[in-house]
Amino acid sequence: MQLVDSHCHINFDELHKRLPELLENAKANDVAHMLCVSVNLEDFPEVKSLADQYPHIFASVGVHPCYKDVKDPTVDELVEIGKENNIVAIGETGLDYFRVEDQDMNWQRDRFVRHIEAAKIVNKPLIIHTRNAADDTMRILKEQGADQCKGVMHCFAEDWDTAQKALDLGFYISFSGIVTFKSATNVQEVARKCPLDRVLVETDAPYLAPVPLRGKTNEPAYVRHTAQFVADLKGVSLEALANQTTDNFFRLFPAQREQ
Repeated sequence: MQLVDSHCHINFDELHKRLPELLENAKANDVAHMLCVSVNLEDFPEVKSLADQYPHIFASVGVHPCYKDVKDPTVDELVEIGKENNIVAIGETGLDYFRVEDQDMNWQRDRFVRHIEAAKIVNKPLIIHTRNAADDTMRILKEQGADQCKGVMHCFAEDWDTAQKALDLGFYISFSGIVTFKSATNVQEVARKCPLDRVLVETDAPYLAPVPLRGKTNEPAYVRHTAQFVADLKGVSLEALANQTTDNFFRLFPAQREQ
């Protein structure tokens, strides 16, 4: 049995300083691969170095929608980096209206469009972050032809209607520890209904540790708890869920699978 943590930030200080321990914990919990996701260009070299050093760690390149006072990427910059072999995705990108400091969010939408354009050029999938912005996120993905490169709705926390729109564009749905929270009934409904061949699991470490570890610093090993919860919701074994989500990951992302 193999699991993949399809979205984590193990370059962040609180995890990176424990990296040997994290990797051992992941191995002990059958987490064979992980995708370290970029949130800005300033720290991207740290993300890239992990993918260069460890064949079972992959990387993405992108600038998170919440990061306003950072280097804003051009399409050409994203394309140049995105062409590299162990960069398997563009993102995370998207829209986040949760903490709206002003009413003009065009800077987020413009940045989002640039990421979509780059993903189409390099023919690699998008990693989508959306919070309090589902309608605009799905509209822009459709208008900009994101079905050409596809991608994943990371840390999914929306309703089934949004999930269906994403699935119609060829996107995958990734479940984080949120799905294990008692209050997350909408997300649990999506997990039940989502076709198994379009499901991924993730930690979003160091955030959102799943029940029964909620409140702790999250790490890739803990994706096993999320996978077990989703398996129970769907009425399948953990092994079946693990094998399917691993196959899904390598179908979506152009990564070399280590045995």
